[in-house]
Amino acid sequence: MIKVLDKHFEIFIDEAEIQAEIKALANQLNNDYAGKEVLFIAVLNGAFMFAADLFKHVSLTAEISFVKVSSYLGTNSSGRVDELIGLNTSIQGKDVVIIEDIVDTGITIDKVVTLLKSDSPNSVKICTLLYKPDAFVGKSGPDYVGFSIPNKFVVGYGLDYNEKGRNLNSIYQVVD
Repeated sequence: MIKVLDKHFEIFIDEAEIQAEIKALANQLNNDYAGKEVLFIAVLNGAFMFAADLFKHVSLTAEISFVKVSSYLGTNSSGRVDELIGLNTSIQGKDVVIIEDIVDTGITIDKVVTLLKSDSPNSVKICTLLYKPDAFVGKSGPDYVGFSIPNKFVVGYGLDYNEKGRNLNSIYQVVD
């Protein structure tokens, strides 16, 4: 059990499980995109650890870029994504894989996909470490999923609670 700010969390997915699943996802991507050049686009801040570890196992001819989305107003999601910040490379005609830490409602990822598709890529796929199918209401479901999890709050391995806890090597679930 750990404490982050005012909440207690228990271990949910340990570091070894995370790393094993990342290798499996990389192998799947390597097989699916064999012979192709791929642009990976990691969504910050949460996906930075996942993206770094995943990219270590990618054996493709690949590039990686990092973007931020502006969709929050204070501490709550506005339900709206205004823009992608930091995409400074053309994606026209490229195979793009979006790297996300977690897909829950899918509202943000839907808008990211729409924004990217407006630049005429060859394809856009979504790779997420965590997916909450019970919370998902979006259109663009993930194509590559590390772990499907219940709709409970998690922290660690890039995921935060009010910007704290991102540095934990494992993923922890809030204790009721």
